[in-house]
Amino acid sequence: MTSSEASAQRIPPFVSLGSARSAAGPFGMSIRAGIHPNPVEDVASASLVSRETTASGRSNVMDSMDDASPIARDLAHETRRRERLMGRRLPRPEKTRVFTVSNQKGGVGKTTTTVNIAAALAAAGLNVLVIDIDPQGNASTALGIEHHADVDSIYDVLINDVPLADVVAQCPDIANLVCAPATIHLAGAEIELVSLVAREQRLRRAIDVYAKEREKNGEERLDYIFIDCPPSLGLLTVNAFCAAGEVLIPIQCEYYALEGLSQLLKNIEMIQKHLNAELEVSTILLTMYDGRTNLAAQVAAEVRQHFPEKVLSAVVPRSVRISEAPSYQQTVMTYDPSSSGALSYLEAAAEIAER
Repeated sequence: MTSSEASAQRIPPFVSLGSARSAAGPFGMSIRAGIHPNPVEDVASASLVSRETTASGRSNVMDSMDDASPIARDLAHETRRRERLMGRRLPRPEKTRVFTVSNQKGGVGKTTTTVNIAAALAAAGLNVLVIDIDPQGNASTALGIEHHADVDSIYDVLINDVPLADVVAQCPDIANLVCAPATIHLAGAEIELVSLVAREQRLRRAIDVYAKEREKNGEERLDYIFIDCPPSLGLLTVNAFCAAGEVLIPIQCEYYALEGLSQLLKNIEMIQKHLNAELEVSTILLTMYDGRTNLAAQVAAEVRQHFPEKVLSAVVPRSVRISEAPSYQQTVMTYDPSSSGALSYLEAAAEIAER
């Protein structure tokens, strides 16, 4: 392998992202990852597997159907998006990129964005760590990581100085993805951190020590670290801001999300001024986009107008598959890699990697 080949990884075909791991469904049904009851989207995805050509060498009926109906146009557009991703190489960053995924408004898709972008990058061969500092532990659930009260977690790292290497667990679905889980003990960490020395820098120091241990043990360095924050601006989130170099802000395409964004930016400015001058808002991702409403289009247009260089071109739509995946302890990348939600997160991951 040449040096140029070693510095970039190829996005695998979507079907290879599936896992053979058995999982329990939300009602105790035993299923296999990537296989689920009533796969209504499988019919659509089956038509996207290949592009036949006629005797004259022209494309198949998909192209001729582009204007036939809205469904045909959507399928044709989705096919072209997939073709642009196939075979694309993702560059390996020169150094580890650390993202804090934050928005003090709840329900905007922070955890969903964290785990799916991390999964997409890891599936492309990059080394990714997810740090879950939300007491709810939803990121840990989505990645299939145990996070009950008896498990050593990021709480022990922040409060008891346990090495990060001792709590990191391997994601069962994707080889290059590891996670530091959260447990319910984090609910009290905000109060316990108040009296500790260097309370705002504890996560950053733990990450630095973990990186040195990996190097000492001959392991490859991490390419990306994503920190999933709680929907608040307390000491846990401040630790995340101090540990990161970049902020990724998921914004739900609704009016309330715009109101919360201005307050979030003010708090980030305070962190930049007093605690972490290297921090920058590098990425904004529009989530839960509903193309049927004028409001979603207006919110998206307004965000793009104010942050033209920070907003990703990729937009994550409302998707049943994205919502279902965590109940099977998976990301949508392995639960249903042919879905529109998986495609959108693959596009977002590729865009982030190429910035």
